[in-house]
Amino acid sequence: MSNSDLIRKYFSAYENKDRKAVESLLSDDFVFTSPYDNRIDRETYFKRCWPYSEQSPTYEIEKVLEGDNEAFILYDCKTKTGGRSRNTEFFTIEGNKIREVEVYFGSVPTKEPA
Repeated sequence: MSNSDLIRKYFSAYENKDRKAVESLLSDDFVFTSPYDNRIDRETYFKRCWPYSEQSPTYEIEKVLEGDNEAFILYDCKTKTGGRSRNTEFFTIEGNKIREVEVYFGSVPTKEPA
């Protein structure tokens, strides 16, 4: 599976509120970093971040740039309550598992997604 396919599965699982699918895509030693979280472990990630799936986010993936064991993704996110953001995430991948995610929050998109 390509890195971009793995990442698309990860975002699709969030859209579908499929925690088991997300769990299956993350390594046991997974870590997550965002402006609010500094290298939190897998268990903490699910406590803090998984509840966001209840906002019914949808992701319009604009770009995926991948290397051997890493990838950047740029996307627009929209929630059922009308919230919007444009973010970039950097993924580190080992085997066919996501080992690390670093999220860089952006602003509200300036154009409507096509």
